[in-house]
Amino acid sequence: METLTESFELNDATRPYDIKHRSYFFSKEIINFVKGCRYDKIYSSLFDQLIRSATSIGANVVEGRAGSSKKDWQKFLNIALKSANETKYWLCLIRDTIDDIAKNKINELIKEADEISKIIASIIINSK
Repeated sequence: METLTESFELNDATRPYDIKHRSYFFSKEIINFVKGCRYDKIYSSLFDQLIRSATSIGANVVEGRAGSSKKDWQKFLNIALKSANETKYWLCLIRDTIDDIAKNKINELIKEADEISKIIASIIINSK
């Protein structure tokens, strides 16, 4: 099993199953995507919000696992789910307002954020 610090390209064959690892690699993808984008100053807050929400997913999953109770764990998973949904919002807004942006890459990121949110929602539902 790969560790959080190992680096590799995400594709269907190498995508980690564990939500902790998957959300970590998603955060890295978002950071690398934003790092490669060129945009006007007016859009900087959108990209800042995108990085904050995307990295919050994994941070809350990890923090929830370290929680002291099941209720605490579920609280952090709910926050992670909200962050995943917020991430989709920012990605869609960036895709739909910036002309010179890699729309295919953004659509891939939206798809991954959607899959992550479905996994987290499933974990929450099954933990009740």
